[in-house]
Amino acid sequence: MEWPSSYLDEYEKLVMRLSPPRATIDNAACDNATRVMIDSARKHGTLLEAIQILTDMDLTIKKAYISSDGQWLMAVFHVTDLGGNKITDKRGINYIEQSLSKIQYAGFKSIEGLTALELTGTDRVGLLAEIFAVLSDLQVNVVESKVWTHNGRIASLIYVKDCDSGFPIQDGFKIDMIETQLRNVLRGDNDIGSVKTLGSLKVTHTERRLHQMMFADRDYEHKPIIRTNWDFPIVLIQNCLERGYSGINVYCEDRARLLFDVACTLTDMSYVVFHATLKTTGDRAHMEFFVRHTNGLPISSEAEKQFVSLCLRAAIERRASEGVWLELHAEDRPGSLAEIMRTFGEYGLNVARAEISTPCKIARNSFYVTDAVGNAADTKMIESVRQKIGLGKLRVKELPLINYYKKERNDDPPSTSISGAFLISLGNLVTRNSRGSFLISLGNLVTRNLRNLGSLIRSYSGTIKSKIVLVETLLKE
Repeated sequence: MEWPSSYLDEYEKLVMRLSPPRATIDNAACDNATRVMIDSARKHGTLLEAIQILTDMDLTIKKAYISSDGQWLMAVFHVTDLGGNKITDKRGINYIEQSLSKIQYAGFKSIEGLTALELTGTDRVGLLAEIFAVLSDLQVNVVESKVWTHNGRIASLIYVKDCDSGFPIQDGFKIDMIETQLRNVLRGDNDIGSVKTLGSLKVTHTERRLHQMMFADRDYEHKPIIRTNWDFPIVLIQNCLERGYSGINVYCEDRARLLFDVACTLTDMSYVVFHATLKTTGDRAHMEFFVRHTNGLPISSEAEKQFVSLCLRAAIERRASEGVWLELHAEDRPGSLAEIMRTFGEYGLNVARAEISTPCKIARNSFYVTDAVGNAADTKMIESVRQKIGLGKLRVKELPLINYYKKERNDDPPSTSISGAFLISLGNLVTRNSRGSFLISLGNLVTRNLRNLGSLIRSYSGTIKSKIVLVETLLKE
């Protein structure tokens, strides 16, 4: 006899109440990181919420070991602050423990007193200046906002209130006016921009919502913009038939919030992570996931593998453009945000990402700027913009060590227990070598790793044909 789904939902809630998440923090087990251990009853999304809490505290996850087979979740994270140091402050440690003990309640952000605007469309230089100019003309005050761009697309979540009353915008005529004008601004070539107004008091976590908006806008399908010195992530997927899982290996440049971006995408695509590891070496990261769909089945076809690979690469690349972080501290006044964005456009700078906040009428904004095609902006342009806006107001933001740490990479990349040295070496080869030298180096690569090919085939019961298809796919990309 099968229990009704409603009974199962109530049972899961009961288990969560009887077995709330427990967090243990240890500074003695690891020399260069704080170890955070979490055990909790397993529920879809719990892992993501735990990672979300750690990343929202600006903690960098250096290593992770995750297992949630059965009805229980066990996770170990090795974390540091943005400077690469352990977490030693007792108040900070207590705050982490208390936050993780409330995992099931961490998925939403209150926007009481504000109206949320969701915008997606075709990105172009000067677009944000036009968006904020429209809001200023309509007497709408931007309280907080985050903006992402990827593959020529833009997604933005903007929290606003009425300038005159200071309350959420509830006038239906004004809301229609805002949506109409913003939609006209977002209109691109053969593309109608999307504008959505949310009046609810709770919305999904802002960055998770941006991932969802980009995914819904199908940014993973758009032709990537050609950039210099771009480090493309490698995503390889094979089925582990004896266990009924799909194995996903990701090899890419390490950066802040990397694990959150991947876990967020897998969760929102309805995949359940049963086991996972994250290992970082220098500026490189290797992630390995054993997943099934929420219906209990592994990834079933080559088309689905390619789709998952495209989506995970897009999730990683949304934060991985070349550019300069600029930080603005100044008095907030009507129209100032549009003026700043217009100044960036006048000097040929494109805002690839933005984080805007105006507490107590003080603008504390961060802008990640590139040139018009997404490459690193010219230093002279940056200094010219700073002089025009004010050197004391606009500063170059210091990035975490993880973002500018560069050292000579070893010939052998971090090992993997599933894909074997062949797949990781292939990923490293594609990353480091130009397309012209790829074929020349491939012969040497196969010779060096031939002895590992047998273990690879035994691990996944894969075929030589699938490996050839994989190489042909990488060459086409």
